Amino acid sequence: MTTLPKILLVDDEEEILDFLERILQPKYTVLKTQHGKEALQALELNAVQLIISDVMMPDMDGFELCRIIKSNVEHSHIPIIMLTAKNTIQAKVQGLELGADAYIEKPFSKEHLQAQIASLLANRNTLREYFASSPLVHINSMAHTRSDEHFLASLHNTIMEHIEEVELDVEQLARHMNMSRVTLYRKIKAISDLTPIELINITRLKKAAGLLAAGDYKMYEIAAMTGFSSQSNFARNFHKQFGVTPTDYAVQKHKEL
Repeated sequence: MTTLPKILLVDDEEEILDFLERILQPKYTVLKTQHGKEALQALELNAVQLIISDVMMPDMDGFELCRIIKSNVEHSHIPIIMLTAKNTIQAKVQGLELGADAYIEKPFSKEHLQAQIASLLANRNTLREYFASSPLVHINSMAHTRSDEHFLASLHNTIMEHIEEVELDVEQLARHMNMSRVTLYRKIKAISDLTPIELINITRLKKAAGLLAAGDYKMYEIAAMTGFSSQSNFARNFHKQFGVTPTDYAVQKHKEL
């Protein structure tokens, strides 16, 4: 059974929340909150794929909520759509500068909102698939915020520092990054749709692809340098991930030079 993407709604008007819930079901699982603090609590308890927030709310407005979410490493990857009756350029710029992914003026058509949601979610899926299937595409291609860039750079560097260790797993990776295993797992899964072990494996294979392209090492040396237990295990994993054998990939790259 396919799990529906989970969307978090934030608006202090119940009528708006009910309207949004009606137009978003049954394509999405909808969570409704009426203020910023409640939204932040919901994020701690749920794996949310997208947030739709009103701008004008008491206590914590949508801009402040957006700033907090986009500066938090656990949630910064989540796309945010801002809804507002303020149609000034300054308001739009403020929202986008804080990291909002889209800005929709009220009143809006349900078709416009649905298209914007579908586009944001599809774009992220496309980037994930491109990263996973392309040998030389860097992990930062999946970053959407500066916080994500810093996290992914740190994650990549940590894996590279320990890439020759065959036994590297999520427990060790979390320890090296000073994060809890659960937090690290959730963050990696949310950004890449991969488990930490899958991401470690792909990082090994991408490093191997770079070594194959350079042509300075033998196959068994590359397998050892990237943490695979054997040359045959490396070759199987490489072909499964990229659809080409390491040997054919190396030949292809040398022809391109």
